[in-house]
Amino acid sequence: MENTATKTDLFGFTGKLFRLWSKAEALYRNGNREPDQYFDEDEVAVLTSLGLNVMDVYDYVEDFSSGGDPDFATFILISSEKVFYFFEELGGVLSEKRISEKDLPLRDAEAGGFVWLPRILFKARAKLRGELPAEIMYGCGGDRKFLRRHGIHPAEFLRKVRYSSTDEEVVDWVARRTIS
Repeated sequence: MENTATKTDLFGFTGKLFRLWSKAEALYRNGNREPDQYFDEDEVAVLTSLGLNVMDVYDYVEDFSSGGDPDFATFILISSEKVFYFFEELGGVLSEKRISEKDLPLRDAEAGGFVWLPRILFKARAKLRGELPAEIMYGCGGDRKFLRRHGIHPAEFLRKVRYSSTDEEVVDWVARRTIS
């Protein structure tokens, strides 16, 4: 799918995302659990122009509304990493590929002695490329538990994955960052 996104879409994008988050949060709190009903065509176009989709907003609003985490600031930081990757690495073109649950490493898979790390690494790369399907969330409860245990912010992890050339580099970084 060709996307006509330009870097001018970056100006004011956090304000646009705030408005979409606020609308989604109000709908969720009023009982609407149908993400496809959240945004009109123009609002979806805004998300698409930034390399995002409805689930990129809904998943975070759902978790925040039901458990208080992640908050809007975390959503913006994660979304910013994805938006910048979309323009800088993908040239503003949306990926047509989608991973599936069966592509993910198992929940108990280990890398460098860290359970969950292969799974979150895979999800982070897919998040950056825009290849997560609706049923898979980067920053889900399991991801947040892993990151919290190791003293790493979800956006910080995404950034490290973005700028690392190998998985081993990320594994070594997690080992250095881990809270005793």
